[in-house]
Amino acid sequence: MTVLLRYNSAVPSEDTLSEISSETRFLHAIEMGLGAWQWGDHVVWQYGNEYGAKEIQEAFEASIKEGVRFVDTAEVYGRGGSERFLGKFIKDTDQPVLVATKFFPYPWRLRSRNLPNALKGSLERIGVEGVDLYQIHWPTPLMSVDTMMDGMIECVKSGMTRTVGVSNFNQTRMLAAYSALARQNIPLASNQVHYSLLNRKVEKDGTLARCKELGVRLIAYSPLEQGLLTGKYDMRNRPSGSRSGSLAGILPKIEPLIKLMTTIGQDHGGKANAQVALNWTICKGTLPIPGAKNVAQAQENAGALGWKLTDDEVAKLDELSDQIMK
Repeated sequence: MTVLLRYNSAVPSEDTLSEISSETRFLHAIEMGLGAWQWGDHVVWQYGNEYGAKEIQEAFEASIKEGVRFVDTAEVYGRGGSERFLGKFIKDTDQPVLVATKFFPYPWRLRSRNLPNALKGSLERIGVEGVDLYQIHWPTPLMSVDTMMDGMIECVKSGMTRTVGVSNFNQTRMLAAYSALARQNIPLASNQVHYSLLNRKVEKDGTLARCKELGVRLIAYSPLEQGLLTGKYDMRNRPSGSRSGSLAGILPKIEPLIKLMTTIGQDHGGKANAQVALNWTICKGTLPIPGAKNVAQAQENAGALGWKLTDDEVAKLDELSDQIMK
C-alpha cells in the first residue's frame, strides 16, 4: 500500500539520497509528524481535566485528514496509555500510519535483552506486529551505548522494527550508536531532540550539522515549547499543570519574538504563530513532531505545511532568538 503523507518539500538531492540508507529514506521524506506525549499524561498536560479520549481521537483523525501520518509515542507516555490510544486510533482508521515509539532505560532494565522484551510490550499495547521506528528515549550512565545498540540490533533482526533511532543523544553518544550499528550494516535512522526557536542547543553545538552529514534525521520535539510559541500565554495567562512553574521564567522575555512571528505570519496570508514556529524548524532541515490534544491544534499544526519562510525571515527569527536566549 502506498503511504500518502505530507512530504518534505525540500527532499534531499539525488546525490544526498544516495548516501542515505534505503531503510531510512522515508524519514527524510516526511515533513512533519504528530507527537503523542499529551495522550494520557495527567501531570504535565492535565489529561482528563482539559481534554480526554474523545478530543485526542479527533485530533488524530484531523491530522490524518491533513496528511500527517507519522506518529511518535513512547512506553512512558501516560504509563502506556499513549500507545494504547494510538493502537485504538490506528484500528479505527483505514489510512496507513507510520509509528515510532521508545524504550525507557529504567535502572532495572540494563541488559541488551531488555530492549526487545520492552518492544514486545509496546507492540502488544499498540496492537501491531512491528513499528517503523524504535528509539532509545534517554541515554543513561548505567547502560553503555554498545549494550543499547546490541538490543536494538536484535529488534531489527527479529522484524519488530523497521529502523532504530536514539533520543536526547549528544554528538559523542550519537556517533557511538552510529558506529555500533554500522558494524552490523544497520543505519542509525534518527536522533530525537529538543529543538525550537527557544532551544537551539543542537544547532549551536553542531549536532544538527552532524546529523545531516551522516544522513541521520533530526526529529524535533517540543517545537512549540509546550505552547509558549503559540502566543496564547503571558504572565497573566500561564500554562496549566507543571508547565506553569517550569515555563514562567521565559514568559516575560519572549514578547518581542511573538510580535515578530505575528508580523511574519501576516506577511504569509495570516499564518498563526505556531505555524511560523513549526515552519522555522522545517526550514532548518528537521522533522518537527508537535502535539495535538484537539482538532483545532491539529489543524493549526498542519497549516505549517505547504509554504516556506524566506531566508531573510529565518535570519530575523534567528537573530531575535539569540538575543532572548543569551
